[in-house]
Amino acid sequence: MDKEKLIQEAYLVAHKIEENGEFPNNPNLPLMIYKGAFLIHPDETEEAIKKVFAQNGYTNAWVDGIFDYQHYHSNTHEVMGVFCGRADVQFGGEHGVCIELDKGDVVVIPAGVAHRKIKSSDDFTVVGAYPNGSDYNIRYGKPEERPEADEDIAKVKNPDSDPVYGSKGHLFECWYKQNCANV
Repeated sequence: MDKEKLIQEAYLVAHKIEENGEFPNNPNLPLMIYKGAFLIHPDETEEAIKKVFAQNGYTNAWVDGIFDYQHYHSNTHEVMGVFCGRADVQFGGEHGVCIELDKGDVVVIPAGVAHRKIKSSDDFTVVGAYPNGSDYNIRYGKPEERPEADEDIAKVKNPDSDPVYGSKGHLFECWYKQNCANV
């Protein structure tokens, strides 16, 4: 894998997703979609995305699809890179924003933001990882999960690096400087 050939400048789409009663979401940190961050060549494997994430401090990686039910993680942020295919993914709960994710896209999901796959191509595959290899929990939006989930979310620290661009990148503009143009 030649990192310079795999990574390209992405078009950023960012959404702040407010709490909606059922899901805490994250009104402070925007969901970020890096459209076209990876130029995945036919001879690449999922390992190429895992390697980029790991070089930037995102480990505990997995390869699969996205669950087709609403869920969130209250104890960590999550990054997913689309290796193959396309999917419509809803963020923020039943009335949240629906984003089409395509091969090469990366999505950075703040702790607390609900997400689920609505539909996908048969070959849809993502690589997921977590800052500093955090273990993740799964929450379902049940009333009894809160306020503990809210307390967990408040304790999650911002990552030290951007999952794709390392010491530079959109994460610093959006999460540290609160300077996202399309939020």
